Amino acid sequence: MNATFDHPPRPLAHRIGAIAWPSFFAAGVATMVFFAFVDPIQLRDMTFPDAPIGRELGYTIGFFLFWIATASSSLFTWWLLRPGSRFNRPLPGP
Repeated sequence: MNATFDHPPRPLAHRIGAIAWPSFFAAGVATMVFFAFVDPIQLRDMTFPDAPIGRELGYTIGFFLFWIATASSSLFTWWLLRPGSRFNRPLPGP
């Protein structure tokens, strides 16, 4: 039986790009806004005072944490918006 679906699945590169690019952009904006008000050295002193973390490493860690958070949000949105017909059943046809 040849099942007809609403549209073919997107290539993997498109799916990854649809999650990674907006989350990268959002993480960049969030990093700029957050670190405009918070000094990484003071944040380190409040959380991990014995860790040898400089400003540059603090900015880097902050960016990647924001990227993980925004990528998780994008991934969850993508998961919720998947068409059910592709995964559950074919569309009715002749």
